[in-house]
Amino acid sequence: MGLTPMMQQYMSVKENCKDCILFFRLGDFYEMFFEDAKIAAMELELVLTGKDCGLSERAPMCGIPYHAANMYITRLINKGYKVAIGEQLENPAMAKGIVKRGIVKIITPGTYTDSSFLDDTKNNYIMSLFIDNDTFGISIADVSTGEFNCTRETIDHEVIMNEISKYNPKEILVQKSLDEKLLKEIKERFKCVFSSFDDEFFLDEREENLKAQFSNYEDVERDILIKDSANGLLKYIIDTQKVSLDHINTLKRYSVIDYMSIDMNSRRNLELTETLREKSKKGSLLWVLDKTSTAMGARQLRRWIEEPLVDKTAICDRLDAVEELTLNISLHEDLKASLKQIYDIERLVGKISTQSVNAKEFIFLKNSIEKLPNVKEILEKFKCTLLNKVNMKLDDLRDIYEILDSAVLEAPSISVKEGNIIKDGYNEEVDELRKAKAHGKEWIANLESKEREETNIKSLKISYNKVFGYYIEITKSNLNMVPEGRYIRKQTLANCERYITEELKNMEEKILGAEEKLVSLEYELFTKLRDEISSHIDRMKKSARLLSELDCLSSLASISLENNYCKPKIINNGIIDIKEGRHPVVENMLSYGTFVANDTKLNTKEEQLMLITGPNMAGKSTYMRQVALIVIMAQIGCFVPAKEAQISICDKIFTRIGASDDLAAGKSTFMVEMWEVSNILKNATPNSLIILDEVGRGTSTYDGLSIAWAVVEYICTNKKLKCKTLFATHYHELTSLEGVIDGLKNYSIAVKQIKDDIVFLRKIVKGGADESYGIEVAKLAGLPKEVTKRAKEILENLENENSKEISYEKILEEKPKKVTSAKKQKNDTVQIGFADIGKDNFIKDLCDIDVMNMTPLESMNKLYEIIKNAKNL
Repeated sequence: MGLTPMMQQYMSVKENCKDCILFFRLGDFYEMFFEDAKIAAMELELVLTGKDCGLSERAPMCGIPYHAANMYITRLINKGYKVAIGEQLENPAMAKGIVKRGIVKIITPGTYTDSSFLDDTKNNYIMSLFIDNDTFGISIADVSTGEFNCTRETIDHEVIMNEISKYNPKEILVQKSLDEKLLKEIKERFKCVFSSFDDEFFLDEREENLKAQFSNYEDVERDILIKDSANGLLKYIIDTQKVSLDHINTLKRYSVIDYMSIDMNSRRNLELTETLREKSKKGSLLWVLDKTSTAMGARQLRRWIEEPLVDKTAICDRLDAVEELTLNISLHEDLKASLKQIYDIERLVGKISTQSVNAKEFIFLKNSIEKLPNVKEILEKFKCTLLNKVNMKLDDLRDIYEILDSAVLEAPSISVKEGNIIKDGYNEEVDELRKAKAHGKEWIANLESKEREETNIKSLKISYNKVFGYYIEITKSNLNMVPEGRYIRKQTLANCERYITEELKNMEEKILGAEEKLVSLEYELFTKLRDEISSHIDRMKKSARLLSELDCLSSLASISLENNYCKPKIINNGIIDIKEGRHPVVENMLSYGTFVANDTKLNTKEEQLMLITGPNMAGKSTYMRQVALIVIMAQIGCFVPAKEAQISICDKIFTRIGASDDLAAGKSTFMVEMWEVSNILKNATPNSLIILDEVGRGTSTYDGLSIAWAVVEYICTNKKLKCKTLFATHYHELTSLEGVIDGLKNYSIAVKQIKDDIVFLRKIVKGGADESYGIEVAKLAGLPKEVTKRAKEILENLENENSKEISYEKILEEKPKKVTSAKKQKNDTVQIGFADIGKDNFIKDLCDIDVMNMTPLESMNKLYEIIKNAKNL
């Protein structure tokens, strides 16, 4: 037995989309077969049935109504699947034999543009990564807006990770030959769909494709790696969308040094666009800064936060614009009112380009364009450089407005194939057909009145349905009043009879003929209108980009005014001087005036590293984060939460705040912490800002102290580093380094002790803390009194013992001499070196091993750890 002709056609189409779930159009349904049906039935909770396919066993099958497809497609895409749409390519009524079918679109997580799937405030990025020898090229696109960015850098796994984290793509294209270790690392860190291709896919017809698509191809003509990644991404988008992509017509080349570098961990720790735990916008910096009026502005502001500027002129231009908006409240309110009435032009342009726009969206576009002259009129009253540039470059698109205004009805049908789109007076033939249609319906209404009078049947009515057309309906109770031979019986129902007349059928042909012609003509005129508007895509894109920037400036001005922010002074002398700085997010979550402001003074000389001590919960982490956020806000061009601020431009911000086990990757808390610190020390520059919180706490006390000490020394003494640093620690012994290491200054969080209780004053003061107050904090957390009382007794004993064993002052005296171990002699005062401490800890760890309660795997890991530690002693 062989497959039936229809199933043969299905298998032929499926061959071209093996990695997709194929929606195969059969009549009014999309059907899925075989393995696709099993997956779809499970994921979409559909009934799995079977269909005779010519084989001995029925083919598994499930289906969905074609008009509800978007809902089901969205669910599959959200689960990471790809969907191929196999559509009927000819009218079934005109087809001879089996209707031709083929794939009209492939929908993937990175290319899906349906509004039910997209978040208006986020870009939906797809990325392409191409690596050759020691260099990589990355290209990033958003099909819904036409954005296409690309960069090339020397191969560095961390730089690749940082770029991926910045864009957070839904889909990544990679080479099949990509290093497995790197691919595994990317997959572990990011939740997205991966598509692999041979190198030839990226290289084939590279120049021809890019020249044909991008008007500024010459910008990357000499850069092979960018061309490789861009060509692969472009081909993939074209292959899946299967339509012209006129809105993807320019590519933006950038370098990672064009913006402040914020590594993946720092983005997460600083909660720039989402919170660490809930992954929600509320509680992030974006949540505070986003007062945008348009979807375009919301997406642009997110990009500004992800990419703070490093060019002083560009930063100052934004700050000047924000300042002028805050000083002209009335004009600013008028501007916001106009912006709020502007629809998402960027994504409308994308829909026009992919031919998925409807008439209602054309009205949205027209109404948006109508506001542009008013926006320009408001901008003319401002004087700053950036707002003047926006005004000069902003195209009011008046000609497009006039075209749409003359052609499209104010309240058109949503479907473009149901008529009711074109305005009266736009096309003579449309007007005539509309009159014929209206005249016919008027004739039918008159016929109904006439028949009621002549038959004296008051309930007689003339109705219409798609199966029978127009008919006369008479209820069963009035059938005895129907004149003999007047009507032709058409259908008998339970409660009535339906009739037709020759006269009625003739008029039906005229009405339906006019209606069919009208619908067809309106669709034809709509497609011509769409093509005409499509020729202005570049102009609309530029205006949309300018409006989004204007909306961002407006948002920053609004929050600066509402929250009493100050305009920072941008400098390049290495100084960060903040008077009465506040945490922008925490301040917003507290009642007004309750946040305790703090000063910050950092430079690259005498106040390079702030060593901050104090108890947990006192506010060290909040304080350090607020400094980083204030710098980021200043460099995106926003006013900052402070009384005054001088900010030197930072090229990179690094944070190591908190740590957690990465068990999936086989890394402990301490391993993760050390890896992050290592990354910071390798990549920071003299112009960077480093935030380090509790370095070394994931291991034994002496090991942790030694590591923290060495890190502080390295940052302050390494000539290639020596950058501004905030270093919070519980190792109070490090406070002895002030005066020994140049640039290190002690600070602490002020605490007031009242008997056995403590009050956090949240104030940063000069000098180190003399106590950790850990037991007092434990009391606040609700530990039983018996536990805290016993802890205090143990603490006193430990402090007495430690004071006999080690003298940190003596270690300092030996610096920078090598600290050597000394043999213990009876009644001698012994100075213990780090080697002795390490050996003691090693012996203690060996003694503490409970072999009987360890699994074989734990035993092997412990043995490996012992050997490794022994080698280092």
